[in-house]
Amino acid sequence: MDRDSQIMLKPDREVGIIGYGAYVPRYRLPAAEVSRIWTDGQGGTPIREKSVPGPDEDVVTMSIEAARNALGRSQGVDPALIRAVWVGSESHPYAVKPTSTIVAEAIGATPYTQAADWEFACKAGTEAFQAAIGFVGSGMAPYALAIGMDTAQARPGDDLEYTAGAGGAAFLLGPAEDALTVIEGSCSYVTDTPDFWRRAYRHYPSHGGRFTGQPAYFKHSTAAAQSLMTALGRQPSDYTYAIFHQPNVKFPQTEAKQLGFTPAQIAPGLLANDIGNTYAGSSLVGLTAVLDVAAPGDRVLLVSYGSGAGSDAISFRVTEALLERRDLASKTRDYVGRRVEIDYATYVRYTKKLRLN
Repeated sequence: MDRDSQIMLKPDREVGIIGYGAYVPRYRLPAAEVSRIWTDGQGGTPIREKSVPGPDEDVVTMSIEAARNALGRSQGVDPALIRAVWVGSESHPYAVKPTSTIVAEAIGATPYTQAADWEFACKAGTEAFQAAIGFVGSGMAPYALAIGMDTAQARPGDDLEYTAGAGGAAFLLGPAEDALTVIEGSCSYVTDTPDFWRRAYRHYPSHGGRFTGQPAYFKHSTAAAQSLMTALGRQPSDYTYAIFHQPNVKFPQTEAKQLGFTPAQIAPGLLANDIGNTYAGSSLVGLTAVLDVAAPGDRVLLVSYGSGAGSDAISFRVTEALLERRDLASKTRDYVGRRVEIDYATYVRYTKKLRLN
């Protein structure tokens, strides 16, 4: 067995996406409003605006909405058959109490299910996704639910405040014969690269500035994507769409160009200008936007990135079933389009940045 085959992750039993769904809050904070407060409106902004959770929204409530959308597209899968509910996030509402059990209870997957919360910065969602592939692919479970969702944190006045958004996506994984997309293989690439971190009891993360691009984001994303395509014998032209982690608009565009993808291939899944960086939900919510427009036979490449650092690359092939079921739940661009603009003071109140105790 050659090295390329050895590094690719692929279960013995074919697995696919049975149902998918996104959720994005309706509130939007323009980047120009952040600039008005902190730089008197001087200089450029990395995105146009970002999504902001409402005062009654958190990772739990948003995960439940995305999961219900995924189940809506599953063609009647009984939630009691879901043997794992996994939620990847940087902003679980409880330090000690799982998000996943609340979500599992709300969708009717309890009590006979495995539940756990996942962490790996912005690729916590794809970590859960890959584990779900293995869980189903091994035959241990008929279905597994993987979610990537965040209400991203950023210190007031920090560069991250322009982009740290909220939202994410849920995916029900199951046998390939019933799937909307079939998973062809995946590849993970990780190193100990401390480009972004948050210690316990700290409200806001720290980051390495320019260091977060190279050798962090670009090195890991490129290695994972190239290694997977080599193992599968593919090249960028074999894919109709590609989705990359979206900390801003520039990074995914640069990464796509370096790998040989065209702007047209990444445009449907590029949401950073509209909702910002949804951290664990970033690449996954982009995937839902692509599935909302993809056609049978299309191939899709997903490449996540998480600080710390690592990337997951996953290759999909779209089936005929997608056309039959994607209109059974709300589409991602519908969530993006139902925007309500807010000012900086409202944003501070909704995200509880003004601490009174």
